[in-house]
Amino acid sequence: MSDLIPLAQAHCVPLRGSEHRLPPARIAELLPQVPGWELVEEGHALVRTFPFANYYETMAFVNALAFMAHAEDHHPDLGVHYNRAVVRYSTHDVGGLSENDFICAAKASALLGEA
Repeated sequence: MSDLIPLAQAHCVPLRGSEHRLPPARIAELLPQVPGWELVEEGHALVRTFPFANYYETMAFVNALAFMAHAEDHHPDLGVHYNRAVVRYSTHDVGGLSENDFICAAKASALLGEA
């Protein structure tokens, strides 16, 4: 991925193998580009809780997220609750975080109008 393209405008590419796992230095460069997201699981995953006023708004977000995930062919783990959705990204095929996780995190935030 080119650093000249904003993450929310980039597209995921299929990745397999640990050589595509991001090193800590690259994760540190990308993390500020996805405000509100945090590293968990010793830096192997990104997670964010999106709060909503009610179940309808939560489900509208989850459905939009599912559409985006299908289009990018990169899918999050989801916790869906009455007034919040917990979104977790990690690339299983590389054993940690990949550029695809940051791209989709940015796209998820953009669904709510966040840059």
